[in-house]
Amino acid sequence: MKANSYYPVIMTDKVAETTEFYCKYFKFKKVFESDWYVHLTSSESEGVNLAILDGRHETIPQQVRGAVSGVILNFEIDDVDSEYERLSAEGLEILLPLRDEAFGQRHFITVDPNGVLIDIIKIIPPTGEFADQYLSEDVMA
Repeated sequence: MKANSYYPVIMTDKVAETTEFYCKYFKFKKVFESDWYVHLTSSESEGVNLAILDGRHETIPQQVRGAVSGVILNFEIDDVDSEYERLSAEGLEILLPLRDEAFGQRHFITVDPNGVLIDIIKIIPPTGEFADQYLSEDVMA
């Protein structure tokens, strides 16, 4: 399968609140809006998209309607330190403070109104055994 696009869709009963959260804190803009579905595009990178969907909508099969669970959204960025400072100053709940990981990330984790984890990441060189686990040097900083 050759995909032309890929983006996550957050199923929630808080469509407006979730939309406002991603627009306010993560600089998304609305490109389509209805009361049950909103499509967002990053105002800084048009290839980064996110959708918010009322999980009770009829287009969702009855047996799987509801809210999102078990999801982490990863955003890889260039300046994780500045984002950490900005989002902390704005009062966003930080679940995991900014730190370096031996597997090759400098990151922190926050959470959206639905409990979806948001991992803000800068790729850094992995250390020790993790450096050997990468199959391509293209992914290492």
